[in-house]
Amino acid sequence: MKSFLHWGAGIVLALHGLIHLLGFVAYLRLATVATLPYKTTFLSGRLDLGVAGTSVFGLAWGVAALRFVLVAAAFFLHWDWWRPALIAVTLLSLVLTVLDVGVAFAGVAVNIMILLALWFGSRRGSTFSRSKFPA
Repeated sequence: MKSFLHWGAGIVLALHGLIHLLGFVAYLRLATVATLPYKTTFLSGRLDLGVAGTSVFGLAWGVAALRFVLVAAAFFLHWDWWRPALIAVTLLSLVLTVLDVGVAFAGVAVNIMILLALWFGSRRGSTFSRSKFPA
C-alpha cells in the first residue's frame, strides 16, 4: 500500500506539470492567461528572446508539462527511470521559471523543493529514494 506521502508527492509532480501548461499556452499565444501575459523579454527585461525565441520558450514549457505528468505516472508505477527523469525535467523547469521569475517565483520554490527532496530522499531512504521500491 502506498503511503500518504507517496501519493502526495506524485500528485504534486502531476499538478506542477499541469501548471506548466499555462506557460505553454501563454507563450505560444494559444490563449490569454491573465496572470501570465505574453511578452518576449525575460530575466526582468534583461533578455529579449523575440517572437520566435518566445515560441521556443513556450514549447519548452509544454515539454516540461508533459514530462512532469509522465514522471508522476512513472513514480506511481515504480518504473526505474522516474528518478533521473525527474531530475532532468526539474532542472529544465528551474531554468524556465528562473527566466520568468517575476511571475513564476512559486515554480522556482517548488523546483528547489523537488531537488532537495530527491537529494535528502536518496540519503535517507524515503519516498524519493531509489532503493525504497523493489526492482
